[in-house]
Amino acid sequence: MSMLERLESALAGGPAAIRAILGEVEFPHVEGRNVTFLFDGEADEITLHHWIHGLPGELQFRRLRRSSLWVLQIDLPRRSRMEYKIGVMRGSRGELVRDPLNSHLARDPFGANSVVYGEGYEPPEWTVEDPEARKGTVEERHLDSKVFGDWRPIQIYRPARFRETRRYPLLVVHDGLDYLKFANLQEILDNLIHRLELPPLIAVMTQSLNRMKEYAADEQHADFIVKDLVPQMEDLLPLIREPSARAMMGASFGAVASLSTAWRHPGFFGKLFLQSGSFVFTEIGDHDRPPMFDPVVKFVNKFRKKPGRPADQVFLSCGVYESLIYYNRSLVPLLQETGMQVRVREANDGHNWENWRDRLREGLSSLFPGPLWHVYE
Repeated sequence: MSMLERLESALAGGPAAIRAILGEVEFPHVEGRNVTFLFDGEADEITLHHWIHGLPGELQFRRLRRSSLWVLQIDLPRRSRMEYKIGVMRGSRGELVRDPLNSHLARDPFGANSVVYGEGYEPPEWTVEDPEARKGTVEERHLDSKVFGDWRPIQIYRPARFRETRRYPLLVVHDGLDYLKFANLQEILDNLIHRLELPPLIAVMTQSLNRMKEYAADEQHADFIVKDLVPQMEDLLPLIREPSARAMMGASFGAVASLSTAWRHPGFFGKLFLQSGSFVFTEIGDHDRPPMFDPVVKFVNKFRKKPGRPADQVFLSCGVYESLIYYNRSLVPLLQETGMQVRVREANDGHNWENWRDRLREGLSSLFPGPLWHVYE
């Protein structure tokens, strides 16, 4: 019996049967590629709001008979993650709510969304705190920026068993505070270092005061990273002072900032980790993005004409449900033609922090392979 047939049968059995099925079955209910969403409540209209590029932005639930149950079935490929909210319309008033029947949430700077896991997907166990892993430390500091003429907040991750007498690789993280909060970056670094999948490293988390301008391929920001942040960190911390031991990463506009900085200062960073980069470009005419993308498009168009060799290694990841997937895929052969070592990972996911979180293990360990990987190589 299909889930829809079970729900129809429960309606015929009355309120007790409905309560029984709601107690027995977890919703959204996943059967292969078929996902059943359920909403229980009086309303004039129920819709599903999601962030999967290529599907209509609102998908209509249908009411089961004249009951308070509303149902929607969609096709979701295996190993997918899908974040969503439910739109509830009562009279002239509408609101977006998290799914009351779904306990799985994904947080971001704007709040939280409900999330459904397609068949074959499970949240990676290495993204949560491992009680056996020794904990690194995160210190809050401020950086004196001569480039911007102000003080910049940063956070510094030092690995467990940190010693002033040894030298460490450096990872510079754009939107670093968000990576810590929404992508479990500290727990992941602790776990991967503990498991010997990463060498002990130092990560410096930077957070822009004017992100949409400074991360949009801004020359000042590039100078800030290369002339302010890294030299001051090398004075403060026992870092390996070689490009091959420096990596820079970011997601969305943070990926643009990373590539732009490396392009403007070629050879300074040996490694780049670019996640869901907003690498919008034009072949002819204008782009269809908001005005904040103007400097990004200008940069990417320039980069495509003359990419140079910004770094030696690049790991690029993007969700296939993102509107940016076309731009990221288009960038890959260009990066390869520069002679850089390029690795790419696509996932059945969207433009969100848990997608970026789930790629951290493969991306970081490919750029900084730990003793475990050296053994198997």
